[in-house]
Amino acid sequence: MCESSEDQDLTGRCFCGQVTWKAKPPVLWAAICHCEDCRRAASSDYVSWFGVKRSNIVWNGKRTFYASSEGVTRSFCPTCGAPLSFETDIFPKETHLYAVTLDDLSRYEPTAHIFWYERVPWVQVSDALPKHPKGLQNAAKKGKTLIERATEG
Repeated sequence: MCESSEDQDLTGRCFCGQVTWKAKPPVLWAAICHCEDCRRAASSDYVSWFGVKRSNIVWNGKRTFYASSEGVTRSFCPTCGAPLSFETDIFPKETHLYAVTLDDLSRYEPTAHIFWYERVPWVQVSDALPKHPKGLQNAAKKGKTLIERATEG
C-alpha cells in the first residue's frame, strides 16, 4: 500500500454502490490468488486480495452471504452481485477484501501470488513477486506464515 496514505482509512464499494465499506489500517497482507475457488467466485482469471482486522471494518448496505466451503463465508451485493469479502474460521479476526472494490486502487500493492500452480494457462505474469504453490490458510494450518503480515496487535 502507498506509504503516504498508510494512516488513512480505506474505502470501497460494490459495482452498483448499494454496499460500501470503510476500514481502518493496517492492511495485514496483500496477495493475488489463483485458486479455482476464488476464480469461480469472482468469475475472473485471478483475484487480488488484502486483509484487514475484522474489527476495523464498517459495512453500509445489505450484503448476501454464501458458505462456499467448510469454515469459509463469502459476501456479495444482492443487487449487482459483485463479490465483496472472504472470511474464514482459520483467520477469525480478519476480513479479506477484493482489492478491486477499493475506491482508490493505488492503495493496493500485492506482495505475492498464492495458489500459483492453479493459475489459468493463459495468465502470463511479468512481475517479480514470490509465487507460492498454496495459500494462506494452508500455511496457517501448518503453523507457518506464507507472506509477510502486518502486526495485528
